[in-house]
Amino acid sequence: MQKIAVLSDIHGNFAALEGVIADLQTRQVDCVFNLGDHVSGPLWPKETIQTLMKQDWVQIRGNHDRQLVSQDPGEHGLSDRYAFERLSGAELDWLRALPARVQAHNEFLVFHGTPTNDLVYLMETVEHGRLRLSTPDEIRERLGQTRPGVLLCGHSHTPRVVDLTEDILLVNPGSVGLPAYEADFPEVHIMESGSHHARYALMEYRAGRWRIETIAVPYDYQRAAEQAIKNDRPDWAVGIQTGFMQRQKTG
Repeated sequence: MQKIAVLSDIHGNFAALEGVIADLQTRQVDCVFNLGDHVSGPLWPKETIQTLMKQDWVQIRGNHDRQLVSQDPGEHGLSDRYAFERLSGAELDWLRALPARVQAHNEFLVFHGTPTNDLVYLMETVEHGRLRLSTPDEIRERLGQTRPGVLLCGHSHTPRVVDLTEDILLVNPGSVGLPAYEADFPEVHIMESGSHHARYALMEYRAGRWRIETIAVPYDYQRAAEQAIKNDRPDWAVGIQTGFMQRQKTG
């Protein structure tokens, strides 16, 4: 396997997913890994999951996918509730059947947050209300006894490549569908990518090494922002339009 694509955190943004799939069709990849948080959000959960169910991809579940199918619906947050109410039993069963992690092709370990916890960032630490790059020691502690290889994770929506040692390569492709957000675990913080693009990673094996490229795909983000407004989520609309969590001043 010489060329792979890595996706994560679509969050029901079908417009962004369409853009990424169209871009992928020009890349001639051998395999696609999709790292979870597929549908949660006030956008197009049903269209998104129906498209994903048709793909011949390696797909796992994220924390929001787990919450959708394991929590009492009365405990769902706004984004999970919107998705849950629009998915059929068969679609929820598909989410329920997804693994939390996958060991693939004897080289890749695929998971959402860390290898053991889908709610914890692997390569980022929350500090002063924002995410910073974690230290090597912090990352090693979260990895525990994880064996060497190429480790693919999502969850932070932050495109990042960390070469931890000569035999451990960490890759986060960023988010397909949600370029900025506010969260309250482990404490209140925000993530801002700074642009509206749908992001994923492309990895190509050349001369004994992985060449990694973060792809930023333009798409009709205004359509997604309008859908968020329609569903009474102006916070999502701002994040989708700008990649920031508050509107930028002009003039």
